[in-house]
Amino acid sequence: MNQSSNPGMALKAPSEGASVDEWLQWLEAIHPTEIDMGLDRVLVVLRRLFPKKPNARIITVAGTNGKGSTVATLERQLMAAGRTTGAYTSPHLQYYNERVRINGTNVSDADLVSAFEKVEVARDRVSLTYFEFGTLAAFVALEQAGVQDWVLEVGLGGRLDAVNVLDADFAIITSIDIDHIGFLGDNREVIGFEKAGILRRGIPAVCADPVPPASVLQQAAAQKVDLRLTGRDYQLEPRADDRAIMDLVMAEGRVALPAGPLPIESVAAATVMAAQLVPDAELELLGEAAYTVSLPGRFERLSSDPLIIADVGHNPHAARWLAGKLHELKLQSSGRVVAVYAALGDKDIEGVVSAMTPVVDHWCLAGLDVPRGLSVHELEARVGEVPSSGSYTTIAEAVERAKDQAVGQADCVVVFGSFFTVAEARALLLGDAS
Repeated sequence: MNQSSNPGMALKAPSEGASVDEWLQWLEAIHPTEIDMGLDRVLVVLRRLFPKKPNARIITVAGTNGKGSTVATLERQLMAAGRTTGAYTSPHLQYYNERVRINGTNVSDADLVSAFEKVEVARDRVSLTYFEFGTLAAFVALEQAGVQDWVLEVGLGGRLDAVNVLDADFAIITSIDIDHIGFLGDNREVIGFEKAGILRRGIPAVCADPVPPASVLQQAAAQKVDLRLTGRDYQLEPRADDRAIMDLVMAEGRVALPAGPLPIESVAAATVMAAQLVPDAELELLGEAAYTVSLPGRFERLSSDPLIIADVGHNPHAARWLAGKLHELKLQSSGRVVAVYAALGDKDIEGVVSAMTPVVDHWCLAGLDVPRGLSVHELEARVGEVPSSGSYTTIAEAVERAKDQAVGQADCVVVFGSFFTVAEARALLLGDAS
């Protein structure tokens, strides 16, 4: 194999003692494309790293939105029940180490570098993408930590995602909607087929989508998956006396869950799965654990004066959920919503804006200076006419102008549109506290 067909061979791996940042810079250059769907290459390296399946329970989480919230909730519940637990999520907001958590703590630089080194040795001449290499490194780090449960978030799709190279013992599908059209298709049936690719014969699984595509149900039936569906096998019931609580009703019993700030559908799906994973745990314990979960960038409060909320929602499905949460705020306070929006060019900008326009009183459009990011002029062209808007070259400038617009005590600034958008806003507003 020549170097032109395997560009990773043309670049020397970082030397002993290299930092995480040096490894990440190298990983960005070793494969010709950022996304290269398929499991063949990853499987070759996995078998070298793991001749046998890891001695842990593998819980795989796929879906269009709500995966991170599901992973974080299930992780916390398993830990509360006394299980040692590892989690793998993507992307990160501030630091790469956020992607791998061991018993709730980000993996150390030393352990991450050690995992990178092991993958590089096993890789030999196999070319891997940044995500594929990082996923295998996460597996190594979790194995080295010796945790009992691995909770793994799929990066893109399911069937051909690198995470799916490991056979799941349990699976959760959070939601099915339109995103990543170029890779997954342009309708829910095709996308559902890709997400359901994480299912394995006979395993227990949960689907949080209230109207799952037929493709998901067909695959579950064909593989005799023990699939629990929201609305059929478990229900969420609001409390008339307390809007902040919802009751989850399932075969194991009834448990109170927080109605926010994380999507209640994700919290419920995690709890249904946790009740199966730790059947001896008290349901009240699982519910209490759910109340302790917070997730950076998911309806996260960054400031109180003025109120600034950040959310990584970047597709119409996520935008509809965010709009619903903002509508609840407006009902409670009668304040105005000022939106700071910056996005990647391959997203459904028009669909996102359509979902958010009913609740946004003033728009601050901003450029996003990252690969695939839209300049403010490109974003303006995609957004079209929206009531009361301003345009700014950077997110920092847009945030400052948004704060000026939020003059009323009940007004709220929401920063959303991409992980990159939220990461920049968090660094600006929280600094090292993030």
